[in-house]
Amino acid sequence: MTAIDVAQTAVSGLALGSTYALVALGFVIVFAASRMMNFTQGGFVLVGAYLTYHLTARLGLPFLLSALVSIVLCAGLSVLLFRTVVRRFVGRDSFAMLMVTIGILYVIEALVGAVWGVNAQNMGDPWGVRTVRLGPVVMGLGDVWALGISLVLIAACFAYLRFSTGGLAMRASAADPEAAVSVGINPRRVTYGVWAVAGGLGAVAGTLMATGASGVTLGLTSIVFATLPAIVLGGMASPSGAIVGGFLIGLVQQFTALLQPAMLPELGIRFATVTPFLVLVIVLLLRPQGLFGQKAVARF
Repeated sequence: MTAIDVAQTAVSGLALGSTYALVALGFVIVFAASRMMNFTQGGFVLVGAYLTYHLTARLGLPFLLSALVSIVLCAGLSVLLFRTVVRRFVGRDSFAMLMVTIGILYVIEALVGAVWGVNAQNMGDPWGVRTVRLGPVVMGLGDVWALGISLVLIAACFAYLRFSTGGLAMRASAADPEAAVSVGINPRRVTYGVWAVAGGLGAVAGTLMATGASGVTLGLTSIVFATLPAIVLGGMASPSGAIVGGFLIGLVQQFTALLQPAMLPELGIRFATVTPFLVLVIVLLLRPQGLFGQKAVARF
């Protein structure tokens, strides 16, 4: 293993982690606003990828336009699902809300399979096999675009949360819902905004994943479960923690894929896919609140 191998693995890990970070950010902002585990996020990843594929490969629209339309449609679908189904379970038992979002995820997967089929589809990779060279390090153009787009969107989300009136309302509602209502903040409007952002981020992540060699498949929904270690590592209600956790898990996974076959080949060729969940177990044992979370205080 050379320094070049390490550098290229770091780049691919950051590119993978950026996708995890987008999904984790959408997951966490919904949890912060409503204390709801939103596994429907995996459905937005799937629908976003298939919509971009359909608009690009079947209708002949430019890739960028297709991706933008997909983001808008997934944001609208997210709000529609919350308004028509999920909202009815808000305030009920947390397990019931969890099962509702998992159920919606599998319904979406079944509907997508019925519309587009269960076989993998080829979107037509807009990046191709082109590469970018930075000194001795060669990076795939797709990794560069995935990392760049993710960083821009992450920065835009944080700027919105930090400096805009809508972002201030979201943060106030997450910190103290009753106080937010008392100063005139409409919690329903805030929740719709949060779900719209989550749906849009899921569509971006799905589109970026689908441009790779694996194509557009129903298996894209699995990213919401693969992202859980990143969410727990960063802290369930911490958007910044979701970003850091996503990048860290991406790096861990890619460096495991680089090192494990040579050092511990007896663990199998797919051990890297298990590594994030080992991290999840370790974090839950040592620091359940995550890197950026706050330890709950229990009073008796």
